[in-house]
Amino acid sequence: MSVDEVGRWPSRFGSRVLRRFVETRELTLLVLIVAIIVGMSLASPVFLSLANFRAIAIGMAPTVIIAVGMTVLLVSGGFDLSVGSVLALASTVAALLLLSGASIPLAILGALALGVIIGLANGIVVTRIGVNPLVATLGSMSIARGIALVLTEGFSLSNLPPAFGWAGRAEILGLPFLLWVALALVVVFDLAMRHGSFFRQLYYIGSNEKAARLSGLAVNRVRTLAYMLSGLLAALAGVLLASRLMSGTPTAGNALELQVLAAAVIGGASLRGGEGTVLGAFLGVIFVALINNAMTMLAVSIYWQMIVTGAVLVLAVALDMLVRRGDG
Repeated sequence: MSVDEVGRWPSRFGSRVLRRFVETRELTLLVLIVAIIVGMSLASPVFLSLANFRAIAIGMAPTVIIAVGMTVLLVSGGFDLSVGSVLALASTVAALLLLSGASIPLAILGALALGVIIGLANGIVVTRIGVNPLVATLGSMSIARGIALVLTEGFSLSNLPPAFGWAGRAEILGLPFLLWVALALVVVFDLAMRHGSFFRQLYYIGSNEKAARLSGLAVNRVRTLAYMLSGLLAALAGVLLASRLMSGTPTAGNALELQVLAAAVIGGASLRGGEGTVLGAFLGVIFVALINNAMTMLAVSIYWQMIVTGAVLVLAVALDMLVRRGDG
């Protein structure tokens, strides 16, 4: 073994350990989730209660729905910072349409169409004009939030038709309807990402955009569709949230994009594209939700919860960068 090889041995060994950790990310998350549940059940007798798990499930359902779209987008090499604002604007528009006399299906379709349009605009700006995704979606985030605040003058819209609250109140087999919707999306899109020919294109595009273009893939069209899907699912989460709260709230989803990105990256998605699964993102959402719930039960302030969420995101991204550097 040469001196140079001896010097590089620790980094190679560390790279293999990190690579192994990443390859078993979903299994590792499951172990961590079980560890949190066991630890918190010992720390707080309330943690294992049905009411607490029900609250966690209802609270994380919108995040799961948005994380599905974000994962699809991350795999293609893009990302979307506007999802929280789209959620708020969709809930506001659905409420405005209902209060103006529109039928419930029309109000829902109007809000979902708005999400698709915002996603389409993001996709065009990024793929056709060439604006950096960070700048493009940061701009749409501000625009969508601003429109929601202008339309409502900053106030929540209530007095919605009672029938609109069905999705927010309904239960099937003892579980909230919101959670069933989120689980269905996770199953459908995880299978689609693993076996669907269209969704497999996202991995090729995210891994090597230039090679994908030379192979004849419609890179701009596929990536734009991914942005539209992200907008649609963010709007769907907004409609379901409005149904649960029975109000359109322009300030809803504030900083939600950070939680969604953290969950997706923790679950194995790479900010450089080409890697990630919907199942991993789902486990990432559960992991983040349990940490937040544990901190709440342990009376940790909301400010420290924000710090911890940000720190977890940075650590997950740093881990991804270290593994890729080791592969290089």
